[in-house]
Amino acid sequence: MGLRGTVKVPGDKSMTHRAFLMGGIAEGTTVITNALMGADCLASLAAVEAIGARVERTEQDIQITGTDQLKAATIDCGNSGTTIRLLSGILAGGQETYTLTGDASLQKRPMDRVTVPLTTLGATIEGNYAPLTIHGQHLVGTSYTLPVASAQVKSAVLLAGLFATGETTVIEPVLSRDHTERMLPKFGVEVTIQEQEHGRQIRLQGPARLQATTIDIPGDPSSAAFWWTAATLGQDSSITTEHVLMNPTRIGFLQVLRQMGASVEISNRQETAGEETADVTLATTSLQAVTIEGEQIPSLIDEIPLLALLATQADGRTIIRDAAELRVKETDRIETVVTTLRQIGATIEATEDGMIIDGPTPLTGATVDSAGDHRLAMMLTIASTLQPEIQVLGNEVVEVSYPTFYDDLKTLQQ
Repeated sequence: MGLRGTVKVPGDKSMTHRAFLMGGIAEGTTVITNALMGADCLASLAAVEAIGARVERTEQDIQITGTDQLKAATIDCGNSGTTIRLLSGILAGGQETYTLTGDASLQKRPMDRVTVPLTTLGATIEGNYAPLTIHGQHLVGTSYTLPVASAQVKSAVLLAGLFATGETTVIEPVLSRDHTERMLPKFGVEVTIQEQEHGRQIRLQGPARLQATTIDIPGDPSSAAFWWTAATLGQDSSITTEHVLMNPTRIGFLQVLRQMGASVEISNRQETAGEETADVTLATTSLQAVTIEGEQIPSLIDEIPLLALLATQADGRTIIRDAAELRVKETDRIETVVTTLRQIGATIEATEDGMIIDGPTPLTGATVDSAGDHRLAMMLTIASTLQPEIQVLGNEVVEVSYPTFYDDLKTLQQ
């Protein structure tokens, strides 16, 4: 019997981070509903409290009263790369000294991709890995061209630009996640976006104080993707995910599912917080191999472990290229995905910037470890719905991004 039913996945992780951080420095009280209360986002919430914001949590919402006096603090960002990188942009323009650290995994992740561009605005930051020491400075607006598309780097520079004198411009080679430039106007800051032949230009004028607002966070497509995969691969399965974010920079995975032959039904389109949402339904189908590369990658970087699992059941050879960024995620996701999928019978090999998968291959029973990676733990759990003899160790790590994952799975299995 397959998985059937309807799921409302937790609020979008990227939007929750930004709502918490922007609310923390806005004038007035920002009210946020359907926020993701996973470990990573809670690190951002604790961070704004540490620098002087007031946070009140109820069953219905999160209320954040922002501060314009960014207090000196030592902040533990846990395992959250988004927290440490975006917060670096905010604190670079503060007037105190701040220390940002994190867990053992975060301390291995390179931070110079953010610290280097921030120094072009005048920031003083010590360290290329956490812990970072930030000496708040007066910043001056500048123009920075991203060497590769990165929503975290773009966001860090734009947030620093709020504290800088004059215009701050970020030029990205291709469109990356654009939640920051969509959300800033909700907080009263004008953002100018210009499409150019050789990139996309985002500009704002500083200094600018954010104004409190109300934000309803739609469902996270990166969380919904686990159910889309389960429905596509399962026997006699059909799953609807409700009120999911449909931002074009976030639904590359849905587009690849269509390329592979999946039937994707989209209904109940709405708009919230400057973003489109919809209900998405997928059902059991046969799949064809694809090549995924280039401009497709930024919009589905977090879903590549799931694409690898899908490819094991697709007809033909799937090739994933241009995804070297996966090597500096919570784990080296290329190596861990390849290693664990091999353990359960996949024909898969790693390349420098991706992987090659031949299918279809029946999955076999094995005990596999999540390696402390929440997305790997959930991908392997979806694999276990196809092969019940797959046992996943360390699955408690799903708390990072989807605390109710296993409760929702039980609902779909009934």
